[in-house]
Amino acid sequence: MSLQLTRLSPALGAVVEGIDLARPLDDERRRALSEALLRHQVLFFRGQDITPLQQRNFAVRFGDLHTHPIYPQHPDAREIMVLDTDAVDLQDNAVWHTDVTFIETPPLGAVLAARQLPELGGDTLWASGIAAYEALSASLKARLDGLSAVHDFAKSFPLARYGLTDDDRRRWDETRRKHPPISHPLVRIHPESGRRALFVSEGFTVAVNDLPEAEGQALLQFLFAHQSRPEFSIRWRWQPGDVAFWDNRCTIHYAVDDYRPARRVMHRATILGDRPY
Repeated sequence: MSLQLTRLSPALGAVVEGIDLARPLDDERRRALSEALLRHQVLFFRGQDITPLQQRNFAVRFGDLHTHPIYPQHPDAREIMVLDTDAVDLQDNAVWHTDVTFIETPPLGAVLAARQLPELGGDTLWASGIAAYEALSASLKARLDGLSAVHDFAKSFPLARYGLTDDDRRRWDETRRKHPPISHPLVRIHPESGRRALFVSEGFTVAVNDLPEAEGQALLQFLFAHQSRPEFSIRWRWQPGDVAFWDNRCTIHYAVDDYRPARRVMHRATILGDRPY
């Protein structure tokens, strides 16, 4: 059966039908999904019944997988990160962010599976950095050309909340040692499409290089607000069995934290990418 795609908005997003993610992914369908991801930036699959191992096996068909240094791992597949509000305070996901930009080769993408959902709330929003960049004026695009920004894991994982026990503090210190603040282009070129996308986010971007601090912060605040405008974004209401697959190189996302004290459990496989340029 061939894949059927239904677009969700002009900027990004499509629902994919005609595939069972629990089954091994052959080369033809892997290519088809890669092409769909390139066009739509985030893909959604309804009614999927996959185990953590099957989720890992699907994700690894698109590249090597990342193991998160802070969040818990699933016992059946250490590459699967467990986002469980009963285990970890996930308020840092309730901010527009691009995943794991504090490493040299930020993720190509991620595969997120809904495991336990609140009765109401817990939606996730995605926005297109490509659409946001293309909507900028020509003069601002020219000003951004060549600028880089600093990304720091401590912005979303502050020691005050992630170093409360001795083990947590050791884990935090080791992450800080391995991942000091790093610079990436403020506008990156997508390695497959060649399109330009904003590559900053409230989650990890802390400063703009080559600008005075006040100017850099003003620019970041403008870009944070600009790229999250409704015309560049979609909002996904999760259902049991849903899986999302997004291109982390050109999108930001926001996990809405509006369901407490209900529990929300999600599993994420994160696919490593290349160095932004």
